[in-house]
Amino acid sequence: MRILLSGASGQVGSELFPLLAPLGEVIAPGREQFDLENPDSIVSLIREVKPGLIINTAAYTAVDKAESEPGKAVAINGQAPGILAEEAKRLGALLVHYSTDYVFDGSGEKPWREEDPTAPLNRYGQTKRQGEEAVMAAADRWLIFRTSWVYGLKGQNFLRTMLRLGAEKQNLRVVDDQIGAPTWSRDIARATLSALGKITPLEGLYHLCNGEYTSWAGFARRIMAERSLPCRIDPISSAEYPLPAARPRNSRLDTTRLAAEGIQLEPWDEALRTCLAEESISPG
Repeated sequence: MRILLSGASGQVGSELFPLLAPLGEVIAPGREQFDLENPDSIVSLIREVKPGLIINTAAYTAVDKAESEPGKAVAINGQAPGILAEEAKRLGALLVHYSTDYVFDGSGEKPWREEDPTAPLNRYGQTKRQGEEAVMAAADRWLIFRTSWVYGLKGQNFLRTMLRLGAEKQNLRVVDDQIGAPTWSRDIARATLSALGKITPLEGLYHLCNGEYTSWAGFARRIMAERSLPCRIDPISSAEYPLPAARPRNSRLDTTRLAAEGIQLEPWDEALRTCLAEESISPG
């Protein structure tokens, strides 16, 4: 089987790429070959490769920038998944796609279940929800993972930013009233492989994140402690750190549905400890 992997240089894609070899021949084109802003580029490559499995880890993830350039976010997050879904249907292929906790409005404190109503607060969340809907409407066989607060050894993410700032500053002000589960990109990749490696690969919508919850400030404190950085973390409210895009206060995801399939990730703090033990990690 041929597997088409988009976003292979990104946080999740780079972790997933080496794991996919047992499932088949992996084709991982770069942006110049497979431009998600260009529908013709998407269709042309898929029809040339004829994959039996399409995995889309690519996304427009600049949450604040999406407020000022929504067209780019819509093209990559909202429209491209629908084109992928249409082509997957034509080939009879399974499409795996990744979404986000930002499709919810963040109200209350109860973890969000897959069937809960969506109400994104920002353009990024709106475009990701648009992509979900496009996949569900067009594909015959699809698997969507909603995840949260993704970090890893590559790319721009909270972990690498905190490592850099923590080495430079004596104290940092970090938001403490947004709650979620920091999720290691490698754990997302491993869970994806587990879902695809079943006798009957999983299909449908699932929430996927590391276990237990914390705030951004709590995440930052643990990063500093694990790396023995003396930087003090001062908790602040979201109102004290205004950004162009509103963030959900409650990003807790209920992963019961995926756990029932035998896939459950370790607690976020244990995953962080393992991640930080990697010699290759560097501040970003």
